[in-house]
Amino acid sequence: MKVYENIYQKICSLDNLILAWERAKKRKTKRRYVKRFQKNLRYNLLKLQDELISQIYHPNKLKTFILRDPKTRKISKSTFRDRVVYHALCNIIVPVLSSSFIYDSHANRVGKGTHKALERFDEFKRKVSKNNTRTCFVLKADIKHYFEEVDHEILIKIIERKIKDKKVIWLIEQILNNLPAGKLGGGGGVWFFLRGGAPRKL
Repeated sequence: MKVYENIYQKICSLDNLILAWERAKKRKTKRRYVKRFQKNLRYNLLKLQDELISQIYHPNKLKTFILRDPKTRKISKSTFRDRVVYHALCNIIVPVLSSSFIYDSHANRVGKGTHKALERFDEFKRKVSKNNTRTCFVLKADIKHYFEEVDHEILIKIIERKIKDKKVIWLIEQILNNLPAGKLGGGGGVWFFLRGGAPRKL
């Protein structure tokens, strides 16, 4: 397994922060908080860069609100400044970690997403039902409060198998430790096709 060291400076580079800002503002250019950040763009990016290099960066408190779509969920929202940092981190570590993801991990991955997941679902549906010639059952499950209750120590140990840069791990921990008190919405959807008692994971 390839191990990655000394990649923190890539996260902190101004080029990467500019790319992170471009991605964070995508489809949000008319939002007031984006315009505020953009008004002093160079200052804001250089300030973030300095905080990251000095390791004094701390995410702002998350804004929590209720969303009904249709079920009621508590959602926590990061400030735009912090979303720029998240993109800066992901720009560098996602290519490192994604090779270890299962093929059918579709959330927040380039070239995947909801439509690709539905196409894959349909592929499995046709395969298990022999092109709809026999009955099969589908179980949709959800991991309750997954993002809030996943064990961070285990998660960090998994990441450390590939990323040996302690500064990168520090930044990840800053983000993970910023969860508000109480339960929030979210979860990991898991699908199974069932026939004859034998589950098939999608």
